[in-house]
Amino acid sequence: MDLRIHRGLSGIPAECWDALHDGHPFVSHAFLHGLEAHGCLRPDWGWTPHHLGLWDGARLLAAAPAYLKTNSHGEFVFDHAWAHAYARHGLDYFPKLLCAVPYSPVTGPRLLAPTPELRHALADALATEAARAGLSSAHVNFHAADDDAAFDARWLQRIDLQYHWRNDAGWATFEDYLGAMDHKHRKNIRQERAKVARAGVRVRVVHGDEASADDLATMHRFYLQTFAEYGNSPALTLPFLAHLARALPRALVLVLAEHDGEPVAGALCLRGPDTLYGRYWGASVALPGLHFETCYYQGIDYCLREGLRVFEPGAQGEHKIARGFLPRYVRSRHHVTDPRFAEALEPWCAEERRVVRGNHAWLQQRSPFRADVAPEGG
Repeated sequence: MDLRIHRGLSGIPAECWDALHDGHPFVSHAFLHGLEAHGCLRPDWGWTPHHLGLWDGARLLAAAPAYLKTNSHGEFVFDHAWAHAYARHGLDYFPKLLCAVPYSPVTGPRLLAPTPELRHALADALATEAARAGLSSAHVNFHAADDDAAFDARWLQRIDLQYHWRNDAGWATFEDYLGAMDHKHRKNIRQERAKVARAGVRVRVVHGDEASADDLATMHRFYLQTFAEYGNSPALTLPFLAHLARALPRALVLVLAEHDGEPVAGALCLRGPDTLYGRYWGASVALPGLHFETCYYQGIDYCLREGLRVFEPGAQGEHKIARGFLPRYVRSRHHVTDPRFAEALEPWCAEERRVVRGNHAWLQQRSPFRADVAPEGG
């Protein structure tokens, strides 16, 4: 095998890259190359493509989406304390090597390979490349559980929690879903949805190939407004959304809420083989229940109609539990090239895992589902 570093996905044919994963939209060539080609990734924002490919001549055997990072922006696995520790010792934490999907705290394959042996080879290649380039560390964020076996003892393990909806019970309708809840939570959700309906809000759900240029521009405007309200810098561009609508026409899903014929809120989602991923939302008015309807209940309705088993509505938010999104573990791995720092960080990571598991057990007790039918987080 020949390890090659690719400074952009334009150097890898899409059919070769996409043959290595199961249709997960966030690791698709269209999504990752679209970020590069449409102004969403820039070195001065901390992102420089540094993708790894294992080749046998002209055949791509395995690959990992990777970036040289000069900050921790857009990662959602927070390592600021690690960077501060390096600085206190007069050392540079940045740049580091990150295997991840930019701006996307979404679990999925990161070591793109058809066999466990090749996934292990990719993990080794990431660690080796970090050492060769003189980097502080290599990181793999939000990897799938199936990737765990690829990492040896050199890789520190971290876990965190997100809140996901799962239809393991075989619900066919929203009423079936509500029927699994206790009376209090079922009543609250019905009241929230009724408030939105009484306000005269109407909702359209469109795929990329059904979205007009105005729909895309409206969704992007809501996205910019949300980032402005929180004082954050938006990275996704309108040309990137237009690219997704063309390149992933049935994977891009927009939820657009209208009032008196005018758009007032929107949510941007991507669809995988069995999962809906909620990513961004925005609104121009404040109406009771509008956020929950646009971001959560319409997504659940969509999954039930389309036969999708999982809905991941984004990072954080314990308020999601009351609406049926239970805590689930998300994973990351970290190879620290300096053995002194690696030794110091290992007990830190172990204590973090202990605390997260305790939080998971406590949050499970807040489940809105009846005890006789309660699904479990994981």
